[in-house]
Amino acid sequence: MESLVSATKGLKSSLGGRVGARMQEFAELGMKPSRELFKEMCFCLLTANFNAERAMAIQERIGDGFLTLPEPDLAARLKELGHRHPNARASYIAGARVHADGLKGILGSFAGGPEAREWLVRNVKGLGYKEASHFLRNIGYQDLAIIDFHIVDLLVSRGIIRSPGALSPARYVEIERILRELGARTNLTLGELDLYLWYQETGKILK
Repeated sequence: MESLVSATKGLKSSLGGRVGARMQEFAELGMKPSRELFKEMCFCLLTANFNAERAMAIQERIGDGFLTLPEPDLAARLKELGHRHPNARASYIAGARVHADGLKGILGSFAGGPEAREWLVRNVKGLGYKEASHFLRNIGYQDLAIIDFHIVDLLVSRGIIRSPGALSPARYVEIERILRELGARTNLTLGELDLYLWYQETGKILK
């Protein structure tokens, strides 16, 4: 872990401003009404087994259509915009609309990110631990790790973990504990740490 601690600390001086600005954007999004949070959740539903940058472009194009388009029309639009799984994602989004107006209140009823994540995984089809963590980080939660293949590859390459294969919830939480230790050693929250680690693997700071 020492090399990753050192590399992450080394990036803080050059990336700190950009990371701080992105975290502020996340906090501001978290203050918006439920329907805006719902549209961000739809973005995270799109990212599963798909490219994050392409999902961002689709999110921008569809906008309020996540809330209003009938499921067949949404599926057609996702297909037109190049999503790999348009029918399944349209089904998940349409099914999740039952929570669109009350989402902010529901999430606010929990003590922190882990409890909110459990509710999302149980109640929103299509959200696993990674996608639920991603959504919550993007609306201002900083106490969850987003463990996608980029992060796994980085940890494996540094000899911190063995390749886990499919991530069960228990294995996800185990790796999250390792990342929490890394965050403590670099004085970063898990939300901030993800942006630094993602940069080390991809050279980009996204969301």
